[in-house]
Amino acid sequence: MAHVSAVERRPQLIKAAIDFMTREGVAAGSTRAIAAELGVAQATVHYTFGTKEGLYFAVMEQLTEDLVAQVERAAPADGGFEETASALVAALWRTVREQPESHQLLTELTMFALRSPALSEALEAHYRGVTEVTAKLITEAAERTGQPLAQPVGAIARFFLAGFDGLMLQHLALPDEQAERTCLQAFVAAVVAMAGGRLELVPVPLQRRFLNGS
Repeated sequence: MAHVSAVERRPQLIKAAIDFMTREGVAAGSTRAIAAELGVAQATVHYTFGTKEGLYFAVMEQLTEDLVAQVERAAPADGGFEETASALVAALWRTVREQPESHQLLTELTMFALRSPALSEALEAHYRGVTEVTAKLITEAAERTGQPLAQPVGAIARFFLAGFDGLMLQHLALPDEQAERTCLQAFVAAVVAMAGGRLELVPVPLQRRFLNGS
């Protein structure tokens, strides 16, 4: 059998892991099972990724890159800020409708990573990267349309992701097309209003000990 380098084997193993864990779930995704999915030795997985956690992080990155690429392609070349935001949300929601398994697997991996000390730094880096990509899309839309941002772009990006994640989880658990359409319209309106300074922020009386995480 011809030798296959780690560079060539890496995308094959990521795809095998995605295929296997989409069917069987993250809990079943041992390096042995994923190696068997591709028909290679278990040692190949460890040689390529170091640990199971390294493979899981690579899967999270790949799933996210695929989804982001689809959204970026949907960004209009012209149109106002509201139209651009609406187009990006529509494209992202299309991935939820057409690829629910990708979003479910990402959610499962996130929950797994929250309980895995070996993945804590990787999960933080992943979410930082997702937030930065979202902020980049918002910044590009604002610059192209001449829309000043009334709030820091990082805060807008986190608000965007929080709203989308909530709607996505509700769709996976309890789909309701009519309610989702209304919620998506309200979601876009809230993001646009926040960015444009038309969303009145209400003080929330959080105690200092909660803010400090203690």
